[in-house]
Amino acid sequence: MKKININTSAIVFDNTSQLSIEDANLMNKAIEARKKAYAPYSRFNVGAAILLDNGEIITGNNQENAAYPSGMCAERVAIWKAGSEFPNMIVKKIAITAASTISKVEKPVGPCGACRQTLSEYEINQKQPIEIIFMGETGSIVKTESLLSLLPFSFDSTYL
Repeated sequence: MKKININTSAIVFDNTSQLSIEDANLMNKAIEARKKAYAPYSRFNVGAAILLDNGEIITGNNQENAAYPSGMCAERVAIWKAGSEFPNMIVKKIAITAASTISKVEKPVGPCGACRQTLSEYEINQKQPIEIIFMGETGSIVKTESLLSLLPFSFDSTYL
């Protein structure tokens, strides 16, 4: 038996005023997208904004459906839209924010497991890290240098 240690790191900001101008702009786009989410069942609105290396910002938000679980998360809406519209562009970073109409979300909300897997495929294929910036409605913001920081034992095409 062998024990290994997995180390990851993140930067935690107290609020959006501590972010770089580029990161704050991207988060503001994610907040705008969050406000357009269609989440009548969970009442948990999520917005995502992706910055591509050509400067384009692609947004997405969660889209629910009464036939659970056929809705889609904001992150996957945004990344698939980016992949469809700009198939050869590098994804530099993604900002994610979540809010609820039931209670205030004051903790950072990272991507779900399915979104982590989807985003990791893009990061691995482009051979460059994707910065992940995430927050709730208010409060602290977490930033990682790579999606793989959130998914250290990732599954990819090398296993197939």
